[in-house]
Amino acid sequence: MTDKPMLILIAGPYRSGTDGDPQAMADNLARLEAAAWPVFAAGHLPVIGEWIALPVLRSAGAGPTDPLADQVLYPAADRLLTHCDAVLRLPGDSAGADQDVATARRRGLPVYDDVAQIPLRAPQEAA
Repeated sequence: MTDKPMLILIAGPYRSGTDGDPQAMADNLARLEAAAWPVFAAGHLPVIGEWIALPVLRSAGAGPTDPLADQVLYPAADRLLTHCDAVLRLPGDSAGADQDVATARRRGLPVYDDVAQIPLRAPQEAA
């Protein structure tokens, strides 16, 4: 148990293995987002790098398959990790998620392979 909510980056495949297919990327994002509720229910705050990076790309007039994407997706996750307390690595081949795990380990952050490994947050007293 922990008494402080953690900001947990959910990392896994997004563009990997999609050949740029928008539906395949949407399916991958849906798999990442499916882990958000269990992280939240454990008392923590989930975050996904694409939640940050995709609006940044759109504001630049680009999308996840544009050349600019590599200059936004990976750096956004790296910057986000400076604020995160842990990483939840979902299954599947992903260079970006592997990079997130390596960054987290370098920074001494825990990396979980399963939501069940995440410590539950102690119930808080009502104010």
